[in-house]
Amino acid sequence: MENQVDFTQTTENGFKETMPKTWLVESILVTFFCCLPLGIVGIINASNVTSKYESGDVAGSQKASEEAKKWVKYGFFAGLAVVVLYIIFIVIIGGGAIAAAASEQY
Repeated sequence: MENQVDFTQTTENGFKETMPKTWLVESILVTFFCCLPLGIVGIINASNVTSKYESGDVAGSQKASEEAKKWVKYGFFAGLAVVVLYIIFIVIIGGGAIAAAASEQY
């Protein structure tokens, strides 16, 4: 059990602080499937979580985690909005094309 990594740090007050969630996996998925620019910002903030935590900056690590979470959510909802608008566009164009084809037959 000597190879086990400890994700807690003792603060100045003697409290144990655990490393905040990095949001790295979510950021990568948002980058690939939803919105590239917002996902990249999420990846940058997610990578800052670990580096700040390991340097002893627990508050900075928490802030970076919150920023990564924010950008993951923005990227996900932006990607979702694009998909919904695309489906609406296809339905409208498809409906118009079907209506035009039906009116020319008669």
